[in-house]
Amino acid sequence: MPPDPYAKRLLYFVFMGSRGGVNRARIISAIRRRPLNANQLAKDLGLDYKAIQHHIGVLEKNNLVTRVGERYGATYFVSTFLEVNMESFDEIAHKLEKST
Repeated sequence: MPPDPYAKRLLYFVFMGSRGGVNRARIISAIRRRPLNANQLAKDLGLDYKAIQHHIGVLEKNNLVTRVGERYGATYFVSTFLEVNMESFDEIAHKLEKST
């Protein structure tokens, strides 16, 4: 199946076209391995809890992560939309790695 051009454009904007894209890509990579809550993400990635909350908000708003649970203990998963477009994400993540 050919990549969805809308999805590729959205992923490019969220990860490469705005500040914090590298950290958002790191968050996606971490929850791809196993679902985590915001506190676990902060510890695993060495980022401030508030920064994680901000990036998770951006990812949720763009339908890239799914939340299960409420408030502090909410666990985050990769959304179905992102799973379907994971090939495009991997391509963009590879470009991010090369640029840093």
